[in-house]
Amino acid sequence: MPSSYLPIEEDESEDEGPSDCVLTFNANDASGACGISADITTIASVGAHALPVITGAYSRDTATIQDHFPMDDEAVTEQARAILEDIPVQAFKVGFVGTPENVSAIAALASDYADIPVVAYMPDLSWWQEDQIDLYQDAFNELLMPLTTLLVGNHNTLCRWLLPEWNDAKNPTARDIAQAASDLGVPYTLVTGIPLPDQHIDNALCTPEAILCSLKFERFEAIFSGAGDTLSAALTALIAGGGELTESV
Repeated sequence: MPSSYLPIEEDESEDEGPSDCVLTFNANDASGACGISADITTIASVGAHALPVITGAYSRDTATIQDHFPMDDEAVTEQARAILEDIPVQAFKVGFVGTPENVSAIAALASDYADIPVVAYMPDLSWWQEDQIDLYQDAFNELLMPLTTLLVGNHNTLCRWLLPEWNDAKNPTARDIAQAASDLGVPYTLVTGIPLPDQHIDNALCTPEAILCSLKFERFEAIFSGAGDTLSAALTALIAGGGELTESV
């Protein structure tokens, strides 16, 4: 048969699918607004592959969170180690993991894989009991913040958490928050929802020394959830793909 009639074999190496893998730790959210399901969808939309580790489950509807049921820290560790020993991972994303014990387990994993960047997101926890919030955030400060590459959070949430003693009449700036995060070991902080005049808000990526980049948005009146989870998941996927932090933001 003439060679011109022979079927041409496609080079499968040209299309191997997404090769950048993000190991994401988060709770399941049945509404799909935030949590592990939002992480999976967002990471895939950026072209990376999500490796989801479920840390618990929310009981919630589309408007409010009623409760959270955490998984045991051993179950979290076993899920993650099974994947880490099998698939190369380019970045970690840490959402809400439910207990100080789970924070400790994830910190141990991040320490064992210290060359993998960690993007940590602190959501609004006002739905939770105050003593639980304190225990959770104390563990985050002590164990995970020193291993975090980029911290993401809303301006109000980060102020309440990192600057609880702030008594200046003027609100903390993004750099004030970045300084508080830096004191705990975090080199970069992305502060979202910074209030501006004329119904605008700002998102700012910063260090204590400088605003690296910022984007201003018009504020609109709406009730929504999941923006922080999806934003931090997208950033983690871009970082996993080798993107520069300022370009990713």
